[in-house]
Amino acid sequence: MVVVVPFPFTDRLAERRRPAVVVSSDRLTALGYLWVAMITSIGRGDPDAIVPISELDGTGLSHRSFVRPSKIACIEPARILRVVGALPPGDMAAVIDRLHTFIGRASASTARSSRP
Repeated sequence: MVVVVPFPFTDRLAERRRPAVVVSSDRLTALGYLWVAMITSIGRGDPDAIVPISELDGTGLSHRSFVRPSKIACIEPARILRVVGALPPGDMAAVIDRLHTFIGRASASTARSSRP
C-alpha cells in the first residue's frame, strides 16, 4: 500500500510529508506499528539502495518514482495521512527482497554477540 506520511529526516529532528510504501507484516501491524519505506523522485545513488517503480497506474504517484528500502521508518498507523494506491506486485516483491538484503539473516545469538 502506498501512503502519505510525515516521514522523518535521517539527519535532523524534523519530518516531511511524503509518499511511502508500507512494508510491515500483519504481525507487526497487530503490535500497533507500521514500517514504511521512503518513496522519492530522485533515482541517483547506490543502485542497490533504490527500486524503480515500473508502472505508476494505481500507485497514486504523479511522476517517475523510486522506493528507498534503505530508508525505513517505524510509525503508528494513525500517522498515515492518506492511502493513495499500491505498488505493482513485482515492484513490491523487489522492495521486500531488497529489504532482506539489508536486514540479513543473522541468528539471534549472532545479533546478541555483536552488541557493544
